[in-house]
Amino acid sequence: MPHPNADFHRLLLVCSVIFRQLLPGLLAVLLLVGRASSTSWPRQLTAAQQTEVAPEATSQTSLTAVQARAYVEVLKMRPTAAQQLLRAAAPTAAGTLLVQDCLSIMELLVSQDASRYQVTIEAQSQRLKVLEKAAPGALPAYARAEIRLHQAAAQVVFGHEVQGAWSLRQSYQQMQQVVRQYPRYLPARKTLGMMQFFIGSLPESYRWFLKLLGLPGSVEAGLHNLRLAATQPNDFQLEARLILGLLEETYYKKPDAALELVEGLHRQQPDNLLISYLLISQHKKQHHTDAALAAYRTRPTGPDYLALPYLQHMAADLLLYQGQYAASLRANQQFLQQYRGQHYRKDAAFKLYLAAWLSGDAAAAEQYRQQIGRSGRTVLEEDNYAQRFFEDQLPLNKLLTRARLQIDGGYYRPALLTLNNFRPGAATPLRDRLEEPYRRARAWHLLGRPDSARLFYARTIALAGNAPYYFAPQSALQLGYLYQVEGQRNTAKVYFQKALAYPRHEYKNSTDTKAKLALREVE
Repeated sequence: MPHPNADFHRLLLVCSVIFRQLLPGLLAVLLLVGRASSTSWPRQLTAAQQTEVAPEATSQTSLTAVQARAYVEVLKMRPTAAQQLLRAAAPTAAGTLLVQDCLSIMELLVSQDASRYQVTIEAQSQRLKVLEKAAPGALPAYARAEIRLHQAAAQVVFGHEVQGAWSLRQSYQQMQQVVRQYPRYLPARKTLGMMQFFIGSLPESYRWFLKLLGLPGSVEAGLHNLRLAATQPNDFQLEARLILGLLEETYYKKPDAALELVEGLHRQQPDNLLISYLLISQHKKQHHTDAALAAYRTRPTGPDYLALPYLQHMAADLLLYQGQYAASLRANQQFLQQYRGQHYRKDAAFKLYLAAWLSGDAAAAEQYRQQIGRSGRTVLEEDNYAQRFFEDQLPLNKLLTRARLQIDGGYYRPALLTLNNFRPGAATPLRDRLEEPYRRARAWHLLGRPDSARLFYARTIALAGNAPYYFAPQSALQLGYLYQVEGQRNTAKVYFQKALAYPRHEYKNSTDTKAKLALREVE
């Protein structure tokens, strides 16, 4: 039975599922704040749906001009500028307290500094006490539920899962009450929709635990609420649009729309570090290594901005894809020196191992391999994968590893040439014999050659049996997507169900979530 700790990380650290990145995910979900921008949104609501939640404007609903400007500075990750603006705002007003909390949780989660944790939690509790005495209104009620969600995130990140579970339950119930009491208040729809979607998308094996907490979820209701908040003006429309766009990119295979949204925002706000992060992340996720590195090198920097060490870890991956091993080593070493958190440490050590090993430095590679076992946690799938590599002690194949990195970087034809040099023999481990056709399938798939991709995905599945590696379940998932695109819904359904049926592998949580959501589309 799955451990609830891992579940709450997946739920609260929602963009770690979206981006497969813990810290930036928290920022993107909890702290993407600001006014609506002029970037177009492709999915509009019907007139009837817009009437359902036509926005109302009262002093207890909207942010003041000063609070909204402070939000913008939080979004840009410029804490000093945000603090200066907040000094001019009413200190006990709901909007001020909400902005202050966004700023403090941002600083805590970016720094991952455990010494800040207790102070942050106590400040949140104090803000909640003030809000309990506030006059009735949509904004005070929303601020209470939102700050409670921030508190849940902080508690889970720093290992207080029981408190985090209770805080999550309180936030969910409070946000439900806000929607019932103020049905036209769109920001509450945004946060409730986000929670509904992720609870509803979790695999069935988690249902017992969520039922115990009284946390109902619904993918359909979550998307509906998110779209309401994303398609009509409100203080948090930008946040809703980004969350919805990233959900559709990750789970519904709509990468172009998400990238277009982020690129448009970046053109409007080149001084926004969080938007720059999202641009780097989207390019990286869509295998645009050169574009991702260009965005990384032109990101806003300077003493006005909060340090974001995770960007160094992202850059290290991108450089590894290009075969710039020495530069990748330096970037990950810098990340580990600056970063105070416990997540991604095993993954960083594994990437350090790869860079040293592929460059021929066996002694350094062994040191980094040992480092995997000594540091960090194994909540995230990346860290789990690194720890499994360390414990299995099964040597990697250099050709297959180079091909994997080339494919991750978007260098598909060079990867196929690399794979042509792979010659399996009687002593070749099963893992390597499975990885070779899977890598070929991925390269052909991403080159837009579905017939070739299907051939190698099917070969991977046939060879795998119930081997505890992710190649076969991922092949089944990708075959499902291919048949879904072609309109062969029954065949797609078979493969999505097959992806869910594999009992254990490195990426089971994320694979199962995607397969479950895809099944909803074809059933």
